[in-house]
Amino acid sequence: MATEAQPDIDQQPTDKAPEPKRGDRVRAAFKEQCGHASARMKDWLATRDIDDFEITQLAAERKRRKHDDKVTQQQRVAAEAHGRFAHAKARAEASESSGGTLAALGGRVATEESKLMALQNTPVMPPTEREANSVRHERKAGRAGIVAAGSLAALPATGAAIQQAASGQPLLLAALGTAGGYGWYLISRPFAAGQSAPFPNMPEQLATPVNLIKTEASGQREFNAPPPPALTVKELEDALRALGEVRGDEQLQILAVPQRDSDGNTTVVFDLPPRTTVAELKRKLPKLAGALGRDVSMVDVEKAGTEVRTSLWLTDKDPFAETRPSPLLKSPTQLDAWKDGVPVGWNKRSTTIRLAINNQSFVIAGTSRSGKGVGASNLIVGASFDPRINLRIVAGKQNAEWNPYAKAGVASTYFKPDPARLLALLQALLADKDRRELALDRLGKSKLVAPIIDQIGGLELLIIDELATYTRPGKPLREEILEALIELSAVALGAGIILVLITQYPEVDVIPQALSANLGAKWAMRVENATQSNAILGAGQAGAGRDASKFDPPRPGFGWLVNPFAGVTDLARSFDLDEDERGEITMLLEKAARIREQAGRLAGQWDDPIEQHLLNATGLSSAAGGPKRDGIPGRNVLNHTPEQRHQIACCRAALTVMDNLGRDVAQLEEMAEIIGAIQPDELGDALRAAGAGGTVKITLPGRKGQVRGYRRSDIQDALDLLLGA
Repeated sequence: MATEAQPDIDQQPTDKAPEPKRGDRVRAAFKEQCGHASARMKDWLATRDIDDFEITQLAAERKRRKHDDKVTQQQRVAAEAHGRFAHAKARAEASESSGGTLAALGGRVATEESKLMALQNTPVMPPTEREANSVRHERKAGRAGIVAAGSLAALPATGAAIQQAASGQPLLLAALGTAGGYGWYLISRPFAAGQSAPFPNMPEQLATPVNLIKTEASGQREFNAPPPPALTVKELEDALRALGEVRGDEQLQILAVPQRDSDGNTTVVFDLPPRTTVAELKRKLPKLAGALGRDVSMVDVEKAGTEVRTSLWLTDKDPFAETRPSPLLKSPTQLDAWKDGVPVGWNKRSTTIRLAINNQSFVIAGTSRSGKGVGASNLIVGASFDPRINLRIVAGKQNAEWNPYAKAGVASTYFKPDPARLLALLQALLADKDRRELALDRLGKSKLVAPIIDQIGGLELLIIDELATYTRPGKPLREEILEALIELSAVALGAGIILVLITQYPEVDVIPQALSANLGAKWAMRVENATQSNAILGAGQAGAGRDASKFDPPRPGFGWLVNPFAGVTDLARSFDLDEDERGEITMLLEKAARIREQAGRLAGQWDDPIEQHLLNATGLSSAAGGPKRDGIPGRNVLNHTPEQRHQIACCRAALTVMDNLGRDVAQLEEMAEIIGAIQPDELGDALRAAGAGGTVKITLPGRKGQVRGYRRSDIQDALDLLLGA
């Protein structure tokens, strides 16, 4: 049998390469570290860790400081000249003499004031290349001086010292290691040019290379990655040349170099060539944004003084891409809508837009699903937090969109589509305008001002949703309604009567020019064409670059906002405020109702001349949405006594208990227990006083025999009687 070959032990290698001695390994590692440290020191001394942009900023700051010093010095000189002149004048008056000295000093004052004014009006120009190089050379010299002065003695930074330490002097090596500590660890790590950090007190400049592409789990840039560069002057000039704003040998005069703030936004101030203006550049804003590689929502242009002085702001992220909740959800407190306005949305620069409710009427328009309802809700919900504002809501549909305002009691008037009732309401407001003007006359005022709002009966805010329901050609009473609206918009603002018109048909047939001209605050959300956009914003606005038919992509609540209170027309998006899914409007209105209740301004708490006029004219009340608070007018039910209001509350609570129990009968005891805060006897007294009668024999499911209790039909009949249904 063949035997398996056995390995020849004698043929195995017996000699291994000798391992380096510990001292050799230390010296080799130390030599490598010395190379890193030496390279890092050379890189630091050459200031390669400071990029050109930072050097330019430093040079610009130096120029600004020098300029400020000159202004301060000139102010002292001018003040000294003034003092000498005043002293000489006093001496001349005392001696009743005048002469060349006083005249000479007066001339010097004028000269120094002229110099001061010239300095103050002279802009600080961007640094030249020579000035920037000077800053870098000074930085290099300063660092070399630090090394020469021995400030790095505690840190083994030079190759010679390190080599000497490594060549057999363990005591020196130990001393250097102890003295350098963490600093030696920083400078001896693997080196990449431009990433030097020779000092332990400079941890923000890491020794290891920075991966600018690597992102953290959140998707944000790594913490040590520098932001992308700000807009350069060349990029700006190239963009303006592409638009024809800068031509031929013309050059921009940069007054404030592009600088990126902590939020990643860049601002630059410059003077255009005198041939053009800021207004002309604004009309080309979409093309300018494209030339700068951004969307129009990411670029903003403002006049910074003269007709050619431009402030350009831009960002790298679309500020309207994501929705934002209303700040009222976080802080639902009483507002002064007259003075401070109500929060409705935000602009390009992420600033909250607050629209004041005073001296301006509103139009909010856009096609179906454009978000005009959300924009209007922000305005009206915000207005409900000012108890001085009487909300008159006229719905354009039969749905429940506006019902929460009635159920909370914050709507002084609310009804669903009814042209005849709308005309009666407009006539009531015109009559109230006369009453208010007489009150202003007694108070010695030409128009309503904040201190007398309460004395005159508050502010009237008339909201008409789906205006086209009433004003499109062929609609009943169209001419009469339009005539009353035009008159109110023209003459009632000064008396505190303000309109909010909402429509998805922004056409001249729906909003005639005579009406549109008096609607100062305009919010144009997505529409179908430039003609509709101009019908909202005004003739020629689409040609000036403000065209609500060109939103790409369209977003709910996003549009052009004419804000007369700030004197600007800009893109804005409304805060996200939802009722159907999150119930946010109801929640806010309940809090607004508590504010109004404390002020005595819930519907039914005060004598309302408008609702009294409607009651006299129609025989029906729409206060708080009518008897069932659903926008259907009915008998006047809000002038109940406190006892009747208690009875109504008990009837509603008893019916709610039956709903929860899933049956049409219930005992007093179980109803009182579920309602809470009321005893069975008290509940029974209230139901009897309401007209539900006493308890009767009822049969409860799952129980033998009969017990005493109430039937749903008896309580419902009593409630209907109280509510006038």
